[in-house]
Amino acid sequence: MLTTVSKYLDQHADRFLEELKEFLRIPTVSADPECKPHLIRGAEFVYKQLADLGMKAEIVPTAGHPIVYAEWLGAPGAPTVMVYGHYDVQPPDPLDLWTTPPFEPTVRDGKLYARGATDDKGQVFTHIKSAEAWLKTVGKLPVNLKYVIEGEEEVGSRNLEDFLAARKESLSCDVAVVSDTSQYAPNQPAITYGLRGILAVEVTVTGPKKDLHSGVFGGAVMNPATGLARMIASLHDDHGRVRIPGFYDAVQPLSDAERQQFLDLNFDEAAFKAELGISEVFGEEGFTTLERRWARPTCEVNGLVSGYTGVGPKTIVPSKATVKITCRLVPTQDPHQLTEALHQYLKAQCPPSLSFEFTSYHGCPAFVFDPNSPYIEAAAEAIREAWGVQQVRLIREGGSIPVVQTFKDVLGVDTLLLGWGQNTDNLHSPNEHFSIADFHRGTKASASLWAKLAAMQGDGSAASAANVC
Repeated sequence: MLTTVSKYLDQHADRFLEELKEFLRIPTVSADPECKPHLIRGAEFVYKQLADLGMKAEIVPTAGHPIVYAEWLGAPGAPTVMVYGHYDVQPPDPLDLWTTPPFEPTVRDGKLYARGATDDKGQVFTHIKSAEAWLKTVGKLPVNLKYVIEGEEEVGSRNLEDFLAARKESLSCDVAVVSDTSQYAPNQPAITYGLRGILAVEVTVTGPKKDLHSGVFGGAVMNPATGLARMIASLHDDHGRVRIPGFYDAVQPLSDAERQQFLDLNFDEAAFKAELGISEVFGEEGFTTLERRWARPTCEVNGLVSGYTGVGPKTIVPSKATVKITCRLVPTQDPHQLTEALHQYLKAQCPPSLSFEFTSYHGCPAFVFDPNSPYIEAAAEAIREAWGVQQVRLIREGGSIPVVQTFKDVLGVDTLLLGWGQNTDNLHSPNEHFSIADFHRGTKASASLWAKLAAMQGDGSAASAANVC
């Protein structure tokens, strides 16, 4: 049966790509209120894809953007899998750095360029098309599938937890599958077993009630931009460590075995620097680049705005300055506790002549999956077949996917993180792209995964994990 399914995927590969382009043309930027009609269009596109397969599907309104839910439950006694993804995307700015328009999908050098190509429209689309292949050829799936595709992942999944809690019983499943991560390197597919958590905040400091002439008033009032710059600079010491009180109190040290596992991946630091266009790496002293990226907490400035930013000079003392900050967290740091610690720390650093405004956004804790899980080996076997490789890497990633912890807390299930993209796909940056070959291989891996999960032994075990490294 899997051979028939695979042939169907090959025969319809070009159509799948064109349908993905149609999906990518919808500017589903969840952070932009003006895009709300496009978010509705995005939800309708996903709904139609699933409903046309004969699945029971619906568009569920929320206080924000809608959630698309669909299910196929025609495999009694087989495992039930929850597929999660998101149809919303990051803002495309800065637009002038895109080679081609962000919402006009373009193929160049075997890659599909568009906002959302890899994060996450292209990746979640593989799990829709894999189900199509089974249903159009065999007439049924080897497992039961439930799809939860939301439109608010890029703004913190504000309404997802309420949706899951309200439907907890009907959403019960054995395992969740998310493809919103990356491979380790080209043709080195990976399963991500750990993610960092996150907290996100915004701080605005205000001095004078309006912008002032710098010649008339400069030197007589505190400049909010200067004050905020000093506050930001105080966040780290000279050794790259975060100075927020209590920031490291709950951090669990990496075991010697895991540090060795990272070293065994033979990370190419020279290639990493060349790809990013930097001369040196930087971070917390005493840790490798992979450890800093995957398993150490961080505090980063994401945006900084103050005063005049147009063409040419304008001699002012700005009235306000604003910074956006995120911290990436590791087990067992508490995002709520550390948000308050950051709040109090920055407030204490604020010059007394400036007013201080602090806004907290989304947050979630870090996540680590048991690398010896039988679900991981089932996924590894499917990926090995689709990619034609002997080994599937086990890696952590530095990003955050809040729904992973939400699935654990609300539904009590673990999540398989199966990334088909690359870290170099310019996620959240101009010229985001997705390898077309990896899109098709990911679809085949997804189709194979449903069969591998169905074949798992009744006691939940799977084959040996000897080829997972």
